[in-house]
Amino acid sequence: MTRTGSADLARASCLSADFALQRPDFSLTVRLEVGSEILVLFGPSGSGKTTTLNALAGLLAPDRGQIMLDGQILFRRNPEAKLVNVPARRRRVGYVFQNYALFPHLTARENIGFPLRGPDRQHRVDELLKRMNLAHLADRYPHELSGGQQQRVAIARTLASDPRMLLLDEPFSALDTAVRQHLQRDLLALQRELALPVIYVTHRLEDAFAVGQRLAVMHDGQLEQVGPIADVFRYPASPQVAEIMGIPNLFRARVTTAHADGLVLDWDGLELSALPQAIALGSMVTAYIRPEDVKILYPDRPLAEAVRDNLVTGRIVMSRPHPGGRVLHLALPNLYEIEVRHAAYTYAPLGLQVGDEVRLSLRRDALVVLSR
Repeated sequence: MTRTGSADLARASCLSADFALQRPDFSLTVRLEVGSEILVLFGPSGSGKTTTLNALAGLLAPDRGQIMLDGQILFRRNPEAKLVNVPARRRRVGYVFQNYALFPHLTARENIGFPLRGPDRQHRVDELLKRMNLAHLADRYPHELSGGQQQRVAIARTLASDPRMLLLDEPFSALDTAVRQHLQRDLLALQRELALPVIYVTHRLEDAFAVGQRLAVMHDGQLEQVGPIADVFRYPASPQVAEIMGIPNLFRARVTTAHADGLVLDWDGLELSALPQAIALGSMVTAYIRPEDVKILYPDRPLAEAVRDNLVTGRIVMSRPHPGGRVLHLALPNLYEIEVRHAAYTYAPLGLQVGDEVRLSLRRDALVVLSR
């Protein structure tokens, strides 16, 4: 991508949203602060992600609350103040839809130029064609473009109106992996250049890690947790968030010992120790350990300090490749299964096969206990 040279492009914008919407079969409550970043709105279908974007864009009006962008009130409805509801066309909020929403009878050049008026219209379109690597496709119609090229046209058309914020609803979900990854890199570069708030909706965790700085996890119209992506993934605020994110190796256990040195958990007969935490004795908790933190032990090597706790025996019931190694599923003595991700350089020397029994360490320092 190349810079357009427009002085007003590099600016920092900020969104502040606090609103609620009630429908007969659905309620939505949103409270978000988004700066110059890509915030990923993540959750299952029907959780309210697209409805949130529609409210921010002005396509529907919440029942109460306020939406503010760069200090301007775009929407406000409360008993103490006059109603404010800036029309969608005047909000300067760019919205990229999942299905691209291109005009089929217009070329790429005409689609991009559709929102523009004035004598510099053609110059602006040429800038955007160059920025999005579309100059050689300017006179093609949507049906003559690939999915990735159509998505580039849709983004360029959105940028044509000089938006103060970008909303993207599952923008690359229909594209193959290579094209999706390329467009994700372009989006990251674009956000850095324009310094805009970007809200990117997806239900794919891989997309979230590829483009986002922060993650907002949504379920049944509620924001369950908002924070840096790595933090939310490693320390989900609740079992609900962990389940939404598809975190493996989740289990329920009872706290049988709780003191300053740590916790002891009973996982259906399997005793595990965990780091200290303020949880009452006898409580039922949700816990998990990441697959890469479960260590398979070499039978002929002394145990390192980090793997001396939570030693169990597991039998390999499934093995499949993954980038850099293998994913194993092992049956434990309590009849549950656990997932292990094993690097190729350590997997190969062990010569592991389905049916083999191995010793594992469910590392104490990596066992995460969720108190709710």
